[in-house]
Amino acid sequence: MGNALTQKILITLGFLFAYRVLAYVPTPGVDLGVIKEFFDANANTGLGMISMFSGGAVERLSIISLGIMPYITASIVMELLAATFPTLGQMKKERDGMQKYMQIIRYFTIFITVVQAIGVSMGLQSMTGRAGQSAIMIDPVMFTVLTTFSMLAGTMLLMWIGEQITQKGIGNGISLIIFASIVSGLPSAISNTVRAVNAGEMNFLVVLGIVAIMIITILSIIYVELGERRVPISYSRKTIMQNQNKRVMNYIPVKVNLSGVIPPIFASAVLMFPLTMLQSSTSEIATAVADALAPGGLVFNTATFLLVMFFAFFYASIAFNAKDIADNLKRQGGFIPGVRPGEHTKEFLNEIASRLTGSGSVYLAIVSTVPFAIVSGMGASFYFGGVAVLIIVQVALDTMRKIEAQRTMNQYDTLGNVGL
Repeated sequence: MGNALTQKILITLGFLFAYRVLAYVPTPGVDLGVIKEFFDANANTGLGMISMFSGGAVERLSIISLGIMPYITASIVMELLAATFPTLGQMKKERDGMQKYMQIIRYFTIFITVVQAIGVSMGLQSMTGRAGQSAIMIDPVMFTVLTTFSMLAGTMLLMWIGEQITQKGIGNGISLIIFASIVSGLPSAISNTVRAVNAGEMNFLVVLGIVAIMIITILSIIYVELGERRVPISYSRKTIMQNQNKRVMNYIPVKVNLSGVIPPIFASAVLMFPLTMLQSSTSEIATAVADALAPGGLVFNTATFLLVMFFAFFYASIAFNAKDIADNLKRQGGFIPGVRPGEHTKEFLNEIASRLTGSGSVYLAIVSTVPFAIVSGMGASFYFGGVAVLIIVQVALDTMRKIEAQRTMNQYDTLGNVGL
């Protein structure tokens, strides 16, 4: 393993460690005992999902309680606007424009974070423990100000960490932060399950059933994620003669799941926005809406299913650019057998992508909803969703691919240095 790869892995691990440290820095003026009581009583509800995506930071009311979700929500809105307004879409394609585009996302993240932080602080002011003690130990106005600035600083730090991992480490920084959040909750989930079995609160056969569902879900995800449709390519004799010493790709790989892990992350971010605002409130209307959106319920599962399918089609249309592929193929003297180069090739590739996205979106929607519905029905004492497993498996596969690509580059550099 080359020094460059080792350095990138260490940088990634270092930033992820810093993220986990931030999860234990509490917001000032909060009675953590009251907060813990509240979360223990709502472990398998919407709060369980929020806690999972924050890596347990929300249970400790850490400065990063809102997690990376405000940034993802801002990215969703900007992607939708870029698809609607050509000016924004063009801005993304230009180098200087992309910097301005990212700056707009950061400003929008600040706005969303402030709104959510104020909503959380207002809700916490009406929260009390079993003994009637308040969750807030300082002046309410001062608490709102401190909470807003603390959570804003925490979210900005998380956003910076994610960008640093993407630029200097291995893999996508935002995805790895979510990955670390989910994985960090596994030890406590396992220990709680073991404790429940030992105490007779959960049947051992039920645990075996949950483990079996997890294994089936993981294997299904790996099988689909590694699947691809290979569209054959032929080249003219002239092109083959000119590239005798080069490796020429003789097919176009089109993944079954073109949109990757983005749709379930986006869907979770959209659903978590109202949940974050409503869960800490004691208002009857807010409680009713929060209960309706609770994970495992019909409304939540239906909303997740539809949102995942929508984002799958939306993001696949952005990630897979058939026009660019067709133009590059024509420029290189290649063509798909039986299909004319240019516009016909673009239409052919779009048709293939649409079919794969159709089946891929249904797969994503099923994985995002069915496992949790089954596991929650079996009486699991922790939040387990297909979204979590999907993110873990996809981010792990993506990171492994990037490590392998980096190793291959290092090998070529080594061979070049010795004159081979």
